[in-house]
This record gives sequence, C-alpha cells and structure tokens, in this order.
Amino acid sequence: MKKIGVFLADGFEEIEGLTVVDLLRRAGIEVAMISIMGRKEIYGSHQIGVLADVLYEEVDFGELEGVVLPGGMPGTTHLGSHSGVNEVIRSFAEEGKLVSAICAAPSVLGQAGILQGRRAACYPGCEDKLTGAEVVYEEVAEAGNVITSRGMGTAIPFGLKLVEYLITKQKAEELAEAIVYSLTGKTLSH
Repeated sequence: MKKIGVFLADGFEEIEGLTVVDLLRRAGIEVAMISIMGRKEIYGSHQIGVLADVLYEEVDFGELEGVVLPGGMPGTTHLGSHSGVNEVIRSFAEEGKLVSAICAAPSVLGQAGILQGRRAACYPGCEDKLTGAEVVYEEVAEAGNVITSRGMGTAIPFGLKLVEYLITKQKAEELAEAIVYSLTGKTLSH
C-alpha cells in the first residue's frame, strides 16, 4: 500500500489539508497526518481542531512515497520555517518522490529551490515566492514529481490529481464519480 504524509501546522487551511486526506484515503492510500507543532492537536486557520496521527519526530520518512503541504496562514509560515520539513521536501524532490503543495504552500517549495524550471501554481499574490518557477494559473500544475495547486477552491482537483499520480487516471475518475464531482465541468449522470 502506498503511504503519503500530510504536514499539519497551526493555521493550516482546513479544506486543503483534510480534503486531500479524505480523497487519498478513499482511494486506498495510507495517509499519515503529521504534526510539526510538537503536539497532535492542531488548530486550522479557522480554529477547527484536528488530531494528527503522528508527530514529525516519530515519522520514518523512508516509508513515505510523498508529502503534501496544505496552505493557509500562518500554517504555511510554520511549514517554511521548519528545518525538518525543508529537509524532507528537498530530499524527496531529489529522490523523485512526490512533493505537493496547495495555496500559499507552494511558496515553501519555491524558497527550498524545488520549483526551479518547473511549472507551478499558487494562491494569487504568492507568485513572487515561486522562485525559478514558470508560474501558471491552472487549477493544478504537474511538473514531474512536483504537483501544486491554487487554493481552497481547487482542493478537490488537487486531491484527484494526487490519486491519478499515485494510482491511475481511471482510479481518479472513479473517485470523482463516486463523490459526484465532475472533471469535465458537466453534470454527472446515471
């Protein structure tokens, strides 16, 4: 079974973090919600409390096939200033493992030098922090093993793109249909 880590920090955007966790788990992917705050209780940017699965210090990152960085403030700031997160995303990018981020969090990838020469999307106003990237304004930008997205409104397409990347496009399409989400902009029918 594939295993992915989703980093959580106080001030993360709840929809971005939890939508991804939900969709990946529905697809049969094991997900570890990883707290970087030294405690399992995390509070999102809208004060929604979430219980992480594990603390950063307890994770064997060698078991993971990829990581996800949700946006939100000050969650993104916490991720960007965490030396361990920066170490993991750099090593995963170099090893060809999945490194993904949404909303303001692609700025963390930019500051870590991971976006150099890659297409990347982010929340409007964060473009200048995507150092070296070709900034695009698509819902989701895939550049090899690096996947980025724009914000809360793109959380479902982002999660589905991760499912497609990790499993297959067919699995992502089946999941989209199961949650009554249209990938084509047309209403699903039966």
